[in-house]
Amino acid sequence: MKESYLKKKNSFLKKFFIKICRLFNFEIIDQANFYLPLENKSAQESLSVLGKKSITIPMGKIEIKRPVNNLDIIFRSCSSVNMLTQNKKRLFEKEKSEYTLRSLNSIVKSLNYSKEEFKNIKIKITVVDHNSSNLVLESINKILSNNYFEFEVFKLDISKFENEIDKINEQKNNVSDNQISNMSNIYQSILLAKKCSDLVYFVEDDYIHTKESFKEIVYTYEKFSTILEKDIFICPADYPYLYNSPENTRILLGNQKHWRIVNQTLCTFLTSQKLVNQYFEGLKSMCKFEHYPFEKPLHDIYKKEYCFSPVPSLAMHCTNINSVYGLPPNFNLKKIWDENEV
Repeated sequence: MKESYLKKKNSFLKKFFIKICRLFNFEIIDQANFYLPLENKSAQESLSVLGKKSITIPMGKIEIKRPVNNLDIIFRSCSSVNMLTQNKKRLFEKEKSEYTLRSLNSIVKSLNYSKEEFKNIKIKITVVDHNSSNLVLESINKILSNNYFEFEVFKLDISKFENEIDKINEQKNNVSDNQISNMSNIYQSILLAKKCSDLVYFVEDDYIHTKESFKEIVYTYEKFSTILEKDIFICPADYPYLYNSPENTRILLGNQKHWRIVNQTLCTFLTSQKLVNQYFEGLKSMCKFEHYPFEKPLHDIYKKEYCFSPVPSLAMHCTNINSVYGLPPNFNLKKIWDENEV
């Protein structure tokens, strides 16, 4: 009888305490079962709320000061060119269009995975395409149709840009037609980005994303930019070449992954429209002159701004299996490839 009375008393006190905590907006964890009664969630679930708070156990809560309102994804496609600078075959040895379509499909699947959480974020995908066949363009439109976000398929007109491109590169060699196409596509993309209103994700058509990728990227962007009190750069890939020479870095806890500061990436990255405008001339120089490495102007920006890369990767860069610029370590390559078949 006494034991029953004590249980009821404890239950009443617990409920009363929870109400008081809720009134003062406190977070509490029942460590006996790893449960958050105020959230009605397990502590192993994602506890953060976009635009409001970031919660990492046991680090606590961060009130978000830099919410994400818009996300523009600028997808650069050219399914007629197998490899930009190499004659080697890609992983899985398929036609280039297969990588283009699976990459785009992975982005759409990742956005749909977080549809409910992204309900207050305006999202648009713009495909900037050069020389893809009508059949591929039809497939692109089919992948993008009947979703909750806006989309546009934009045909690249190289003639608008080729006269501005130096035809001799930093190594004193002729710039290839494929590279001129690539530089024109990047140029068109950053011009489009200047007109965006918040986050811009520049992505090439050979990056296949995990379904959790955009959720982790957006939550982490809000968290890091709030902590650092400034906009940042994010790359979704964990490139193997960045492990070739050990160097000092810093590791931060994102939403559900570790992220490290990097000083190099390729031309797939996310940042804010504000930083695009701030460094427009530097980004444009990458489109007018072929540097060595090609991304040198971007790397110069990273000397002034933070760029973060996830560990392990959120996306697979589908290069040749021996390329240090491609396949991420500790990543289930075949699983992600199969999941995004169109």
